[in-house]
Amino acid sequence: MSNLVVWSPRVLSLLRIFAGLLFLEHGLMKLVHFPIAQPGAPDPLPPMLIAAAAIEVVGGVLVTLGLFTRIAAFICSGEMAIAYFTAHFPQSFWPGVNQGGEAVLYCFVFLYLAVAGGGEWSLDAVVRKRP
Repeated sequence: MSNLVVWSPRVLSLLRIFAGLLFLEHGLMKLVHFPIAQPGAPDPLPPMLIAAAAIEVVGGVLVTLGLFTRIAAFICSGEMAIAYFTAHFPQSFWPGVNQGGEAVLYCFVFLYLAVAGGGEWSLDAVVRKRP
């Protein structure tokens, strides 16, 4: 089992990259309808959803690249907490009922990344190694 510890920083980077890419996709669906329009999103988007989409696009890119990972992930985590409590929680306490499970998961993945950082495959790691 101790051999798996060696992979921890790399798997952290994989979690960061895939979470960032999926988050970026949510923002692109809202803003430019790519790969499809966000299901259920009003057209035109209200200012709150435009702000959310901007955080998802910028935050998704930064998290994917591992650049300013901690602050970007913290902001993304906060956005998902706000999204859960404003859009999902009023419908029901249970995420399985209010369809907020994805928002809760993103919130805690990004909170973890805000604490753990970008891992060894990140631009943050490259900048840190510079003399």
